[in-house]
Amino acid sequence: MDAEHIREMFAAFGPVNVRRMFSGAGVFVDGTMIALVARDVIYLKADAETVPDFEHEGLSAFSYATKGGSRTIMSYWRMPERLYDDPDELARWAQKAFAAAQRSAEKPRAKPRAKKSTVRKTGSRSAAARAGVRRPGSGPAGRTRGRSRK
Repeated sequence: MDAEHIREMFAAFGPVNVRRMFSGAGVFVDGTMIALVARDVIYLKADAETVPDFEHEGLSAFSYATKGGSRTIMSYWRMPERLYDDPDELARWAQKAFAAAQRSAEKPRAKPRAKKSTVRKTGSRSAAARAGVRRPGSGPAGRTRGRSRK
């Protein structure tokens, strides 16, 4: 399925951009991905509000094979076959997919982990040790921590 054919299918919904991704394509509206195309099958963006519509149709989430079996992506569900020939109904489903994508974008994402600082060693001793600076808990006093001194 080429990009022009996909744009024509979504024409009743409005203009979409089609970008190649891996072995398929993504369908975007204003920079937001609303559909995934893989192996000539369209999968629409879904969330908790719209998944029941797909389940009612007996459809499944997007999945692909991996070395260890398969992986399922629950946020994209197979588009009903009849929508390939019904632009007006496809437009309604695409609007729901766009709304699901917008809701997904509004959710707060987990904060990225802070990068660990890397200390570059230039020799067997750190620059601080060579300068005579002691870290708390280092050296002989650090070894006796937790034991009473007598």
